[in-house]
Amino acid sequence: MTVRYLKSKSQPPNSAATPQVDVSSVVKGVIDDVRANGDAAVRQYSEKFDRWSPASFKLSQNDIDAALAACSPQTIADIKEVQKNVRAFAQAQRDSIRDFEYEIQPGVHLGQKNLPINSVGAYIPGGRYPLLASAHMTILTAKVAGVPYVVGCTPPIAGQIPHATVAAMHLAGADEIHLLGGVQAIAAMAVGTDTIRKVDFLAGPGNAFVAEGKRQLFGEVGIDLFAGPTEILIVADETADPFTVATDLLSQAEHGPDSPAVLITTSERVGRAAIDIINQLLPNLSTRELAGTSWDRFGEAILVDSLDEAWRLADEYASEHVQIFTKRPREALEKMTAYGALFLGEKTCVSYGDKVIGTNHVLPTKKAARYTGGLWVGKYLRTVTYQEVTSSTASGELGRLCGRAARAEQFEGHARSGDLRAQKYLGDKYDWIASSDQANL
Repeated sequence: MTVRYLKSKSQPPNSAATPQVDVSSVVKGVIDDVRANGDAAVRQYSEKFDRWSPASFKLSQNDIDAALAACSPQTIADIKEVQKNVRAFAQAQRDSIRDFEYEIQPGVHLGQKNLPINSVGAYIPGGRYPLLASAHMTILTAKVAGVPYVVGCTPPIAGQIPHATVAAMHLAGADEIHLLGGVQAIAAMAVGTDTIRKVDFLAGPGNAFVAEGKRQLFGEVGIDLFAGPTEILIVADETADPFTVATDLLSQAEHGPDSPAVLITTSERVGRAAIDIINQLLPNLSTRELAGTSWDRFGEAILVDSLDEAWRLADEYASEHVQIFTKRPREALEKMTAYGALFLGEKTCVSYGDKVIGTNHVLPTKKAARYTGGLWVGKYLRTVTYQEVTSSTASGELGRLCGRAARAEQFEGHARSGDLRAQKYLGDKYDWIASSDQANL
């Protein structure tokens, strides 16, 4: 594969003189403290990190009603419109998953059921931006899956209730809402306290501390994904509009100072023009400090000889979001295999997926798209199986097979379970049964 870098990632600034926070140790300390001291520890960390210590972190119905009233009618209408889209797609996903029972041979019935998780904790970030769209993606999707109880947590913003986020959480179907952020919220939902219900599963994006908290708690509870910084990759040919390419790259770079924004193109003209336009747009972008840092450190523009090379290179990146600006964008569905979500054509963009279109925006990062998809209805379901043998003959034949198979693995106890049924239903004789108290079977 022949590639040329029109723009490469820069080396991060030398931070040797800056003390580095040991995220893992900090998070472990918070989790251990919440596990030992419950609500007292939760309050201590909320005061320390968010300067927030209300009489109760749980919002009352009056608090929720006040938050709804504080939102403009247009905001409420927009939340409902977006949630209609998310609900429709999530319901289509749910309808695609089915229970079944199959008679694999006469008298042997095997079945599958999809049971919703009993309780979910949804974390809705709010430190830098009020990410109310995350309420749709985590809470509403869980409810469509049939989860009976969803606990939602979101931090205050500058000591204030984020009214629109609370409205989105409530309208999405949260059964209780706590104004609580950070690792203390994740830990409280995972281990339970006197005032915060313990859940079985954690969902939702967050900063490095929240992500690490979910990683450390995984196993004690389930989690949706190990999430890293937001990523965008655009594949473009000579038909792409450089201004649109530049605008969309910056749309994701503004998520944070470490969000990779990558362009792979077969057109040097498109690539160089997009770089120039980014440099023109950045000074007038309100989020230029974050987007500019991200573009400088992690932005790339790569020239390849053909679209086939572009598809292969894009799969190596396995990016969270992949936009396709080519003459035949749906070709990517045939050629690509590793991505969190595809956005096909200039009329589509990652921002639609993030905010309004209906697909879930909680997606794999850091090349995790090689082995997993994103959050969806199925993540909230447990696919379980059941078995029933109603035929005596079938049970006896399975018993014979089980005896032979188990003894090949030197599992005598397993073998005897099979022997017992072979004797009961087929009349076989076994020395271990004849010499036991069950010889009168």
